[in-house]
Amino acid sequence: MSAISATSAPQKNDLPLIPARLLGGPTVLLEYGGLRLLTDPTFDDPGVYPLTEDFALVKTAPPRARPADLRPLDAVLLSHDQHPDNLDHSGRALLASVPVTFTTPAGAGRIDGEARGLAEWESATLARPDGGTVTVTAVPAIHGPDGIGQQVMGDVTGFVLTSDGLPSVYVSGDNASLDAVRRIAERFGPVDTAVLFIGAVRADQVGGELITLDSESATEAARILGARRVVAAHMEGWEHFREGPDDVVKAFAAAGLAHTLEA
Repeated sequence: MSAISATSAPQKNDLPLIPARLLGGPTVLLEYGGLRLLTDPTFDDPGVYPLTEDFALVKTAPPRARPADLRPLDAVLLSHDQHPDNLDHSGRALLASVPVTFTTPAGAGRIDGEARGLAEWESATLARPDGGTVTVTAVPAIHGPDGIGQQVMGDVTGFVLTSDGLPSVYVSGDNASLDAVRRIAERFGPVDTAVLFIGAVRADQVGGELITLDSESATEAARILGARRVVAAHMEGWEHFREGPDDVVKAFAAAGLAHTLEA
């Protein structure tokens, strides 16, 4: 489904929408300031990913593109490296050939290639082909309930992209915390395009609580951010995703936000 109009951020309506191509799972190709930026790369075929002796994640659908189809890439925005539904085998291999991967400080030491670990609110810049710069800022993401999500599930980061003359872009990563979204909105809102990782994933390790947004909390995140457009990702292609595109479409329609949604 694609339905875009929106007036959440009136002062930005004269700016073009940033091209965003959904590639399956959390993987989205963004074209921003003449740069090609990829979120959490997952390109493996369907298969089983054992995490413990008695638990595995199961990938159920192939990617919509292969890494060779997407080159050249200028950077990867990697929310975290420790879970295969955000970085699978093919995605990890890709990082060795990308000019730079932005991720968590802990994750930067675990991947091949040029990696830059960004602490919360830390920024880095990328040169635009036209001579300007794109600023990449790491923003809070909590992979589970506030207070214990980070301790149990590990470090995760979101990102905000900004550049002179361009609308802002927020990439949530695997974040379940609306309080984190509020903190981001205080600094960067309204956000023009919000790439939200949804899926309504729950984990026994945190008492069965959400470790990503569900469709209802995604609508609230969109309101908090004042997003003109929402690109809904991380909700199909893996067995543990409990909500898919149809659920998200229904939730955004019920919230009166269908006009903002790409899913």
